[in-house]
Amino acid sequence: MSTKVRLNRMFSAQGKCFDVAIDHGFFNENSFLSGIENMKQAVETVVEAGPDCIQLSAGQARHLQQIPGKQKPGLVLRTDAANIYGNVLPRFLFSELIDRAIEQAVQLDAVAVCVNLLLLPGQPELHHQCVRNVSLLKTECEKYGMPLMVEPLVMLPNEEKGGYMVDGDLRKIMPLVRQGVELGADVIKADPCDDVSEYHRVIEVASGIPVLVRGGGRASDEEIIARTVELMKQGAAGIVYGRNVVQHPDPAGMTAALMSIVHDGATAEESLAILKGASSR
Repeated sequence: MSTKVRLNRMFSAQGKCFDVAIDHGFFNENSFLSGIENMKQAVETVVEAGPDCIQLSAGQARHLQQIPGKQKPGLVLRTDAANIYGNVLPRFLFSELIDRAIEQAVQLDAVAVCVNLLLLPGQPELHHQCVRNVSLLKTECEKYGMPLMVEPLVMLPNEEKGGYMVDGDLRKIMPLVRQGVELGADVIKADPCDDVSEYHRVIEVASGIPVLVRGGGRASDEEIIARTVELMKQGAAGIVYGRNVVQHPDPAGMTAALMSIVHDGATAEESLAILKGASSR
């Protein structure tokens, strides 16, 4: 079965997608639980706002898939748990695939699966494990017609900033994105770079594979909206934002504002007006 069947449920007819990531509890990190302590409520709030997809773990996917009716976002299933996000790196690092990930994805009616391709300074064993994870998933994905979203993450040295800090160096992001494509990604979920006006170079090295851009840590409304407008201009197929939605005081309003950029080409001013209008109701 072709992956196109499920990709058609993930992307609009114009090839755009907004995926809200609510899989942060998978990573055993206290700060990641902010805004998603009550998962049922968090999922219902985002579903009501109507993004294209919601990214969840196998243990929490039920909150989305038990909602009745056909008008709901597609499920992107997170397939790997990692332990790299704390302020201090543990002695042993891992990125572990869940068992029979693609069979679980099929049973849960997922539109895609997501897996990390991690690059941490001085941790080649972890990168090797991630390459193996992607390779293992790829053959299973082909078998079941399941789209594979690869998430190339270039991280800063932990001692420099501590925790989940992205290295926005384009010279590091580009080769890792290309490696994800070469390993067989159907979709790339990549970091933004420091100068987003250069992001067309990431789109180019992805060689026609759609690129969804990660949101990263919490930013101001103005910053995240202006960045999103520019990334879409640079050729991104969409976004995967988590904390900038679920930790926002008005997750539904922020979703609506970002959807207007991704799908309608709204300007930063128009998008902020939608957010302020939603928040004032």
